[in-house]
Amino acid sequence: MTMILIDHKDRRPIYEQVIERFQQMILCGILQPDSPMPSVRSLAMELSLNPNTVQRAYQELERTGYIYTIKGKGSFVSETATAATNKRRQLLKELQVFTDKTLLAGISSQELQEMLAECIQNSSVLSNKTGDDEYDYSDQS
Repeated sequence: MTMILIDHKDRRPIYEQVIERFQQMILCGILQPDSPMPSVRSLAMELSLNPNTVQRAYQELERTGYIYTIKGKGSFVSETATAATNKRRQLLKELQVFTDKTLLAGISSQELQEMLAECIQNSSVLSNKTGDDEYDYSDQS
């Protein structure tokens, strides 16, 4: 009974979608530290995926500190502090790349700050709305 939905229209590989959804559930506290993860086999069957796809997602989740594995027992959710720190580092790198692109495109730092403030204000995460009709996420380069 997981809460993972695979979007077959998404251009990203399926294992990345699995990783992202588990990261969200761990960081939001839906999955508590030291709670067991679904077995690779059961999750693969539930999602109609190849077990190798799920195994690859679990390996990446373990590599980035979201889960840990005990041989013969299975995988478990790690303390979220490590995972949250790694996620923040990743997001900061992405934000830095985006900032550099906008500054190179001639947008001033003041305008960039205003744009970020507007994005925060219009965030679907903060307002529980789906901004999909306002912005097309499919063409991100």
